[in-house]
Amino acid sequence: MKVRTELKAYRTARGLTQAELAERVGVSRKTINTVENGIFTPSVALALLLADCLEATVEELFQIVPEATGPA
Repeated sequence: MKVRTELKAYRTARGLTQAELAERVGVSRKTINTVENGIFTPSVALALLLADCLEATVEELFQIVPEATGPA
């Protein structure tokens, strides 16, 4: 299972830098960067904070994408 994120699109649409968003939700800029690049999947608490800060729903920011299973 993989998580796709629209975090960067929502953040930039609101004119925020990674550092500004990180400060608002209480994490490091690197954490925001790793979430945006799909390296780190946020906890439920962080996902809720990000959604609230960006005036979005968690579902708008994060979607589960099934991974390809390969030939049968």
